[in-house]
Parts: sequence; structure tokens; C-alpha cells
Amino acid sequence: MNLAWQRFTLSDLPLKEYLATSYLRRFAVGLFNSWRQSSILMQSGDIIAAALISLVYALAPFVSSTLIGLLLTACVGFWLLLTLSDEPVPATVPLVTPIHLLVLLYWGIAVVATALSPVKKAALNDLVTLTLYLLLFALCARVLRSPRLRSLIITLYLHISLIVSVYGLRQWFFGAAQLATWVDPESPLSKTTRVYSYLGNPNLLAGYLMPAVVLSLVAIFAWQGWIKKALALTMLVVNSACLILTFSRGGWIGLVVAILTAIALLVYWRSLELPRFWRTWSLPIILGGTLGLLLLAVIFVEPVRLRVFSIFADRQDSSNNYRRNVWDAVFEMIRDRPIIGIGPGHNAFNKIYPLYQHPRYSALSAYSILLEVAVETGFIGLACFLWLILVTFNTALLQLRRLRESRNIQGFWLIGACATLLGMLAHGTVDTIWFRPEVNTLWWLMVAIIASYWVPLNQNNSQPINSSNLDSATS
Repeated sequence: MNLAWQRFTLSDLPLKEYLATSYLRRFAVGLFNSWRQSSILMQSGDIIAAALISLVYALAPFVSSTLIGLLLTACVGFWLLLTLSDEPVPATVPLVTPIHLLVLLYWGIAVVATALSPVKKAALNDLVTLTLYLLLFALCARVLRSPRLRSLIITLYLHISLIVSVYGLRQWFFGAAQLATWVDPESPLSKTTRVYSYLGNPNLLAGYLMPAVVLSLVAIFAWQGWIKKALALTMLVVNSACLILTFSRGGWIGLVVAILTAIALLVYWRSLELPRFWRTWSLPIILGGTLGLLLLAVIFVEPVRLRVFSIFADRQDSSNNYRRNVWDAVFEMIRDRPIIGIGPGHNAFNKIYPLYQHPRYSALSAYSILLEVAVETGFIGLACFLWLILVTFNTALLQLRRLRESRNIQGFWLIGACATLLGMLAHGTVDTIWFRPEVNTLWWLMVAIIASYWVPLNQNNSQPINSSNLDSATS
């Protein structure tokens, strides 16, 4: 059974041996290696790549999607240059992981879905966008193998999110114009300000801030020194407050899932140092206390109670009713093209959805990650996407166990990435913001963080590899 699980999750895949004999790698990788050896600029290739990635995450909340697309294009171009000028022989730790293989498989399914799409031109346009996101992942997974660059990019994102949250809190205290009907007009909360900061939409802001909340929580443990820990605590409080004040029900669900996951993994990390009693009971006590505080908030804080109860109001809540009508149409779309879907992206969706939509219920997407993937790439693409998620979490848990045994503090970022992915999945199950560039780039950053820790299973079992080993392996 264990062997079958390892093979299903690609844990024992001999990637180094495969790459050493791959004709494709021999043909493409290393093509410009001699030029790179003589180029002063390319000697700092990973640092330049980190700078390009930093631009994406520093500007994403403040600029248009078009500019983000141009930055992603620059990242992809530089990734291609780095790959073509790489060492032709695989490093000790290959730059390709099982996660990379499933990302590539998902992209291949999207290509087939585009080729078979009834609206090929629209699907092709969004296939290009999907390709940019996936290659951003490839570049991030490469660069983040350096613990120093990994910490630098995460720290940058946390500071940018703090700026976004502070502006969101300013909107709460001084008021902000509601740019759409974000709350049921008949609800007692219809006049409540929902903050949206620079992102223009409270649900989108909640999705953007969720990684910030989790990463600032683990930063309290990862950052050394009381000043840095105090900064991390400040970020945690400000980001959490701003996310809560978005009044995004999906964001709240995702936040609860992410925080509970992070707490469970942090207790697991510390369990080796705990006495037997606390090793057994610390997790139930902490999780029970957290859930108790949430229950008290629901009981005694009226806005929270009203917003939470609206989740269970079914069609009596206008937002719920809207989603139900969109989902009904989406199920019909999936029924008509169940195998390979209509092709990737909202452009293809916007061409096909009007043929199925209920009157007065227009939509830009399926309002659910899983339904959207099923619509775009069929059940084949959905199966691949779920396989990718499973392999990603399996990789995270395997590497967390290794880092826990060696007490490597870089493991805290792995905890943050794993908890964030679960939170984003929970939020994205009932909302559409996952496909927006401000959030989608963060999703692939989290996946890349997990991929950056990967080492082959035989090395994982035989000898722990610390951060310095990873640096030397990829230098």
C-alpha cells in the first residue's frame, strides 16, 4: 500500500536519472551555457530573476492586469534564458520536481481543450495567460530554492500586504464608496462598509490578504529577534483585521481553514519538544479554544452573526441565490462537454455561458475553482488538477517531516504555504477571485515554495539536506 501511494504521488520518481538520459534536456538545456559562463550579468541570473518576481508581487495590488501581464512575460522570457543556459548535467537536487510534471500535464490538457474548444480563438487567448502563470511558477520554484531569496520575496509580499491592509483599515474608519451591491439590500448589513483597499473588490482583497495572514503568523516563529517578531505580530493583527472587515464570507471560511491548518502544523512542528501530556492534548486544546473563540464571536458580535447565518440562508440571500443560478447553468455546461471542456479562461466562458444562463444572471466565471476547472478542461482536467493538489500537499508533508527532524527554521515557510493553499482552496470553492492575477500569482507562489523544498525520496530518507546543501546544489 505504501509503495502504491508513493507511485501515485510520484514520491519515488527517479527524476535525476531520467533527466540525465533525457534527449530533450540534452538538446535544449545548456544550449547557451558557454555564453552564460562568460557573461558577467548572467552570473547573477537567479538574483535578476528574483528582482523580476519581486516586481510582480510588489506592483500587483496597485497596477492593471495588463501591466501584470507584461511583467509575467518578462519573467517567462528570463526563465527561458536561464533554462537554455543551464548546466547540461542535472544538479544534485534537480530543478524539476513531481509538481512540475503535473503542472506540465495540466498545461497539456489545457492545450488539448483549446484545440477542441468550440470557441478556439477566445480559448487560445486565455491559454497564453495560463501559460504565463505556470511559467511564473517554474521561475519561482527555481529561485526560491535559495533560502535567502525565498525569505526576501516573502518579506517583500508581507510589507506590500501591510500597506494594502493599512489603506483598507483607513476605508473602514473614514468610509469608502461601495462600487457595487456587495451585500443583500434587504440585509441589516446593507449599509455596512466593506473595505476593498486598492483592489476594488472586498472578496478579491480577502483572497489577496489570506496568504499575508498565514505567512505573518509563521513569521513570528521564523524571524529571529524581538523587533522582527513584533513586526510580524503587527502584520498578523493588521492583515487579519482588514480581511475580517471585507465581510467576505468565502474569505472568512478560507481564513478559518488556513489558520486551523497552520496551528495544527505548528503544533506538529513543536511536538518533539513537548512533554507527553502536551504532545497528546496541545492540538485538541488549541483547536478547541480557537473554535470556541469563533463561536463566541458568532454569538455576541452581531455583524459576524448576521454574515455567518447568511451562508445558510440558501436562496433567501441574494448572493447565495445568484451563485445557485450560475452553478445551475454551469452544471449544464459541464453535462454537455464533460470530457475536455470548452477551453481555458473567462473569454471562452463568456462566449459559451450566455447560451445556458438563467435570465438576469450573467457571470464572468463559474464562481468555484473546481467547477471552473471542470468547465474549462472537463473531468480529465479536473482529475489532473486534483492530482496536482494531492501531490503538492504530499510533497509538503514529506519535506516538513525532514525539516522538522533537522530543526531547520525554513520549515515555517513551508507550513505557511501549505496552510495558505488549503485556505485559498476553501475560499475559491465558493468564489471566483482565484482566477484574478493578484490572487492567482500568489497561489502559484505558494505551490512554488513547496516545490522549492523538494528532494528525491532516497536522499530524503538517507540524509537530511539543509539549506546550505540546497544552495550549493543549485548554484
